[in-house]
Amino acid sequence: MKKQLFILLILVIGLSFCFTGCNNEKIMKAKQYPLEDFFKNPEKTAYQISPDGKYYSFMAPYEDRMNIFVQAVGQDSAIRLTSETDRDIAGYFWPNNEQILFVKDQGGDENYRLYAVNIDGSNLVCFTDFEGVRTQIIDELDEIPEEVIIGMNKRNPQVFDPYRLNIVTGELTMLYENPGNIMGWLFDHDGKLRAASAIVDGVNTQLLYRETENDEFQPVLTTNFKETVSPMFFTFDNKDVYAVSNLNRDKTAVVIFDIANGEEKEVLYENPDYDVSSVFYSEKRKVLTSASYTSWKRERHFFDEQTKQLFDRLNSELGEYELGISDATKDEDKFIVRTYSDRSLGAYYIYDKTTDQLSKIADVSPWIDENDMANVTPIEYEARDGLKIAGYLTLPKGYTMETAQNLPVVVNPHGGPWARDNWGFNPEIQFLANRGYAILQMNFRGSTGYGKKFWEASFKQWGLTMQDDITDGVNWLIDQGIADPERIAIYGGSYGGYATLQGLVVTPELYAAAVDYVGVSNLFTFMKTIPPYWEPMLNMMYEMVGHPKEDSLQLAATSPALNADKIMTPLFIAQGANDPRVNKAESDQMVEALKERGIEVQYLVKDNEGHGFRNEENRFDFYRAMEEFLSGYLKEE
Repeated sequence: MKKQLFILLILVIGLSFCFTGCNNEKIMKAKQYPLEDFFKNPEKTAYQISPDGKYYSFMAPYEDRMNIFVQAVGQDSAIRLTSETDRDIAGYFWPNNEQILFVKDQGGDENYRLYAVNIDGSNLVCFTDFEGVRTQIIDELDEIPEEVIIGMNKRNPQVFDPYRLNIVTGELTMLYENPGNIMGWLFDHDGKLRAASAIVDGVNTQLLYRETENDEFQPVLTTNFKETVSPMFFTFDNKDVYAVSNLNRDKTAVVIFDIANGEEKEVLYENPDYDVSSVFYSEKRKVLTSASYTSWKRERHFFDEQTKQLFDRLNSELGEYELGISDATKDEDKFIVRTYSDRSLGAYYIYDKTTDQLSKIADVSPWIDENDMANVTPIEYEARDGLKIAGYLTLPKGYTMETAQNLPVVVNPHGGPWARDNWGFNPEIQFLANRGYAILQMNFRGSTGYGKKFWEASFKQWGLTMQDDITDGVNWLIDQGIADPERIAIYGGSYGGYATLQGLVVTPELYAAAVDYVGVSNLFTFMKTIPPYWEPMLNMMYEMVGHPKEDSLQLAATSPALNADKIMTPLFIAQGANDPRVNKAESDQMVEALKERGIEVQYLVKDNEGHGFRNEENRFDFYRAMEEFLSGYLKEE
């Protein structure tokens, strides 16, 4: 269920009064929650279960940092295994019944180190205590409890070599020296390194294969990077692979791929409208179970009747919520189930298949009553060139599309940009709605999940048609009568921060205020300061974003910091000092350019953060400042 090829991504990159148009007799004002309720750490989250089903684990706050706890199934008390006080633990898993492995970085630098601790809290060790080195988990090796496969850029900062780690002795064995262009590795069900994914000539991708670990890797398929063949895991006889592929089609589909000969053998499932993103299987029964894709919310296609019956059983009791299975025991008789909705972070349950009992373990954020939260509604509008753009509109509690008029709006383009917004509980969105704002999110061209053509429509369109999609969404909302044209703000992080700044350049009259969170401001300096392990993909970035020499005029015209003379809108910028993706200099130069012109700009820098604020107190500071800033420009006079 957990094995899959890890492909490095390119760019992963309070108002309590009644607003204009509000009818006091018909609109019930929502209960206003403290800011901290939206952004404080969950009470308990990230539940997993031990392979033998005797314990479950979770993350919970200890001195305001998320740490790992373990509790025996059926018992009321838990043991805290970790005592991290400087930084949240980023993630963890059970490699066996006696240990837990976890990763943590330093101050947001994303150079993750791998640690282990026994489930009684003893023997805390760091396996990759190397300065400036990033550790990846490549394969958890579920069938080999004393070993895992990790990747590290220890030998060369630009590339990751695969290592076999013995988590009992700490012995590290490099399995293959990355020649400099391999981005991902695939192991078979016996833990043997059999396949890899590489970049050729900076823009083509290549699948490599070998029959045994004694053989040399040979190329079996070379494609342009615009085509996707992503092996997920080997077939259960270790001969072929299950993959998601868009070869000769627009949408990615689930296929059986003849890895030795580089050919598709069979299409197992294809959705006509959306990319398939994930494939799952039963380790115990050796069968494919399901595939998932996202329309306006997550959906599943079932390959296996037993898995479909399991979800039907869970939905019969939890059907008012969306749900997912986040973990299972080795014999697949106990499952950790997570529920969620657009108005709730949901709860965790444990389902015992042998007794058919479903028991709640914990609510994630019990201090929030979902009945006070706003509905997130899928919407669609047409861009100026006719392209259909999907998105979400969240109205303050009590409003509908029919009753909402002249509301203050926060436009929220997502990061990535090659990612997408999803339906579900988003604390930022609910916080803003709770303060009386309508929030517009859009999956502009380039957003993932809508097929190859929609993705490619974004190439070299940063600040151009991608920005038009955002502008067209705002104008659609104005035309609907929902938005007050004088009270619209734009806020985004990462690429969304870039889109925020570019919106102020190309449509300065559209926005009354703007918030840029760790956003790119200068496309030239941005591509010069990327992390070293992105450099093998730099030619792809040139094709997708623009070449600093060949496309210099375009990049200059679409770099907000170089066009600060056009910005008139009040701006708030937030930045992590240790951000490895969007360097602090991106924000510094934007602030300097605006201050030279006397434009009001508020600047918040956190010295112990990176690409987004993880520490709780820093989140509080940021959103408190943002709330006050937006209120000052969007509130009704």
